[in-house]
Amino acid sequence: MPPSHTDAPPASVRHNARPYLHGPETAAMARAMHAGQYGHGPQADLFERELADYLDVPDVVAVSSATMGIHLALQACGVGPGTEVIVPSQTFAATIQPIVALGATPRFIDHNPHTLCVEPEAVQEATTPATRAVLPVLYGGRPVDLTALAPELRRKGIHVIEDAAQAFGSRRTDGPATTVYSFGPIKQLTALVGGAIVPRTGREAETLRRMRSLGITSSQADRIRTTTYTVQGPGLRGVLPDVNAAVGRVQLARFDKVATLRRTLWNAYARALAGTAEVALVDVGADAVPFNCVVRVPHRDRVHQILRDRGIGVGVHYPPNHLQPAFARWTRPLPVTEQVAGEILSLPFHPAMTPDDARWTAAALLEALTGRPH
Repeated sequence: MPPSHTDAPPASVRHNARPYLHGPETAAMARAMHAGQYGHGPQADLFERELADYLDVPDVVAVSSATMGIHLALQACGVGPGTEVIVPSQTFAATIQPIVALGATPRFIDHNPHTLCVEPEAVQEATTPATRAVLPVLYGGRPVDLTALAPELRRKGIHVIEDAAQAFGSRRTDGPATTVYSFGPIKQLTALVGGAIVPRTGREAETLRRMRSLGITSSQADRIRTTTYTVQGPGLRGVLPDVNAAVGRVQLARFDKVATLRRTLWNAYARALAGTAEVALVDVGADAVPFNCVVRVPHRDRVHQILRDRGIGVGVHYPPNHLQPAFARWTRPLPVTEQVAGEILSLPFHPAMTPDDARWTAAALLEALTGRPH
């Protein structure tokens, strides 16, 4: 039934996003706590192997967060003072802060207005002699394919590090990239907090494991049995605790259910909004496990306020970074990003919602835009 001005929203659409737990996570956490290993331990080792099997890759390196993963991956490929990293402005600030923390320059670029992801042409045009890495963001879970640029980037010594914080479960592209996932509270797969890196080579995996452990070459289990250890190079405290890995393992074993729920919900939104002149749906493509459902609408701020006043959990992901005070020194004109930033609206989207909830929310959105019930 279409909503009216007096209808209260369904409980599930009052939240823009919510964690989705299956039930056994609590018992898994308790077992890990009673085992007494609160740093990287056997649960994290198992989680890494299970992730590698699920993703069909040789190795996965678990880390404390995707932000940490991006930082370590950038540092491992030589990003630092005097280097540049090509990155879209349309992303969470967590993508940009590791670049700045390493003393490098973020070189902001525009995105495709229909996908909010970067295109190979924009990346190619932005490269300079100082470019050390490209950091595409898989916005909403959509894969970004830079395979066509791979020979040129390789020739120039430019590394590709994918910010796939929103894209666990989405189809991986064939290009030679280091991929960083997030297992934060509202991601497709949650470990409450955490992340993982898919390295390109065995040598990179070894480097990342050392760097996530303060540069120490031996594992915690090995250090317990000896009287010394070696600090080989730079590093941070970036391990994934066993308690979080235990949650991640429960989630991974049931991930296909969540993937289906998310795809079903996104498709329900797409059908409900199809053919509407007032709304443009940001396309995540057929190969994504969608993280969110984002639309472009006119008069976004007014529509946002109308829906928030009704108790509907809409949001905005994200205000562009090149206009943030913290990154003002690297600002450059990005006309597409600046236009789209005033139009995007994130609709409520999480696996506890049903297709009926999506249809209800879509009708409420169209009512807010037109002033007429839909």
